[in-house]
Parts: sequence; structure tokens; C-alpha cells
Amino acid sequence: MRSDFRDRRSEDSLLRAKAATAAMRDQKSKGRIVVAVVCLLIALSHAAKSQDTNKTPAPQPKPKPRAGRVHASPKPQQQQQPSVARAPVNVRPSYADALRQYRHERHDRIWWKRHFTTIVLVGGGYYYWNAGYWFPAWGYDPVYQYYDYDGPIYTYGNLLPDQVIINVQRALQEEGYYSGGLTGSLSSATRQAIANYQQDAGLIVTGVVDAPTVAALGLE
Repeated sequence: MRSDFRDRRSEDSLLRAKAATAAMRDQKSKGRIVVAVVCLLIALSHAAKSQDTNKTPAPQPKPKPRAGRVHASPKPQQQQQPSVARAPVNVRPSYADALRQYRHERHDRIWWKRHFTTIVLVGGGYYYWNAGYWFPAWGYDPVYQYYDYDGPIYTYGNLLPDQVIINVQRALQEEGYYSGGLTGSLSSATRQAIANYQQDAGLIVTGVVDAPTVAALGLE
């Protein structure tokens, strides 16, 4: 009886040992499988990462530059200039006014140049121009101060005084009032011819070259 019991116990222990050994084997195989699966997952994750790093990013389309806005600067407001009343170009003082303003004064060359810009030598004397008339410039040069007529001489077309007088003498010759030469000088004969023409033409008799006489002779 005891031997049978022992045999059974030994058989049971042997079976238990086998069962334990089988269980241990199963656990070891399961553990290996788990480890293999984990290793496989790790390897796959590393491979995926390496592929991501090796991939070159696709070129992104460059944004189109926006057209710059041009801001027009505001135009400065033009200030209105005050209107200046201009005197007509043809307005000149009459011969009477020019004669009234004329002064027989002697000055040196420096004084004349300081007061007048246009001074010319005609015949035996110097003349200065002012407001459409030529006047004797007494004292400008002591050597040249001979004048047939001491007063204003009307001019036109930027002519010198002798040129104006020659034109008047020629016109009076054609009209039969003057028979002398074309001297360009207001001699007594020339002045008398001018006075006779002025009287016949109904002009103010001045005996000198003035604007109404020049216009009546058709010179201007």
C-alpha cells in the first residue's frame, strides 16, 4: 500500500514537473515572440524615420510678389500771383513832357553811366536814351559836346538820333519842304522845314522831331 502511494506521489510530482517545464517553455517562447515583435516594431519605426529624413521636401510654390502701390504725392497748390498792371509798351511821354523833364546839366562819365544804360556818340556829342527820346549828355566827354539842338529828340525802331533826323529830312525833301542835304543834324534849315510841315499838316508846331510829325510823315 505504501509503495503504491509512493509511486503515485512520484508520478504526480513527475507530471507536475513536466507540466511546470512545459509551462516554462511556453512562457519562454511567448517571451521570445514578444521580444521579437518589439524588436520588429522598433526596426520598422527606425526605418520609417530614416525614410522621412531622406525624403527631399517638395518645392513650395513661391508666392507671387504683390504689385507695389504707388502713392502719388499730392501736388503743391500753386499760389496765385498778384496781378501786376503793366503799362502799354507804346505809351511814351509827349514831347512837351519830355522837354519839361529835361535839364541842361553837366555830369562826368561816371555819373551818366550810373544813371543811364544807353549812351552813344553821334556827330559831335554824346546822347543818352530815356523813355523813347534821345537827350544830350552834357559833360560825358568834354571833347565831344557839340549839339545843334539842346533838347529831346523822338526816336522809333531803336534808331540813333542822327538816323531819325535823316529819315525826316528825306521825307521832307519828298514833300517839298526841305532842299538841304541829308546831314542827320537838326540845323536851322531842317528845323524850319519841320515847322513849315507841322503847320500845314495841322500839327503842334515844335520845329523838332516828335511823335506826331514822325507818324504824319509815315515813318513809324
